[in-house]
Order: sequence, then structure tokens, then C-alpha cells
Amino acid sequence: MPHTFPPDSVGLVTPQTAHFAEPLALDCGRSLAEYEMVYETYGTPNADRSNAVLVCHALSGDHHVAGYHEDADPGKPGWWDNCIGPGKPLDTGEFFVVCCNNLGGCKGSTGPTAINPDTRKPYGPDFPIVTVKDWVRSQARLADRLDIQQWAVII
Repeated sequence: MPHTFPPDSVGLVTPQTAHFAEPLALDCGRSLAEYEMVYETYGTPNADRSNAVLVCHALSGDHHVAGYHEDADPGKPGWWDNCIGPGKPLDTGEFFVVCCNNLGGCKGSTGPTAINPDTRKPYGPDFPIVTVKDWVRSQARLADRLDIQQWAVII
């Protein structure tokens, strides 16, 4: 049966994964030799990508900010679905919205449940301490990967 979504919904969304092979130095003095960031996008970037908005989640949040996932509860939209979509405050007809799962989280981006490339086992409690500054550096790399020179807005 085909999905039907409210007219102001971004509809069905699929998380994407960006793999970074370049080491990321962390404030704690350690580094991640490589890492992954899971993210979702909503809307379309304009020609110079100046309409890009980064939405940051709370400590226990995730990248699924709007729309619906195929394999999730069909009645459960992203956690800020009432603000992102056609005609909503972050109108996807105007903005290209990006939300990533923070490093150190357990919702797809590299964190304690990820495999440590040195040991081939989950990092577990050996995962390095990450700070907000580390998140910002990883978000800047994601912006570079998406060819975004500057975020129009960061929320």
C-alpha cells in the first residue's frame, strides 16, 4: 500500500552516511582515525548552496528531524516535523535543511557502539570524550562534503 503523508510533510526520508577517512583531532587529546556521520536532508540546495540550514539536536536526539522512515512506526514523524516542510517555518521550498547525528551518539554516527578500527571490536567505554567543539569540527567537514561554504542558519 502506498504511503500517504500530510500535504505539508517532507514525506519519506532516507538517512545518508558520510564516511571520513581523514583523522579528526579531538579536544581530549585523542583523535578518530576515521569516522562516519549519519544525516538527513530536506528540500533542495540552491545553485550556490546559500540556503543551507543546519539543525542541531539535543544530547539524546538524533538526525531524524522531519518526515517518515520506511521501516519506522508509520505514524511517527521526525522530532521537529511541525517546523520543517512545505509552508512551515523552515520551508523546504526555500531552505535546504540538514541534520546530522552527533559524533559519540548511538544513532548511526561513530560512537561507543561503532567498531574501533584498531581493535575490530566496539569502542564501548574506550570511545574518546567528545566536546561540542568536536561536533562543530565534524559538522564543518560535513558541510565541506556537501559543498556548503557557509550555513545560512544554524539552529
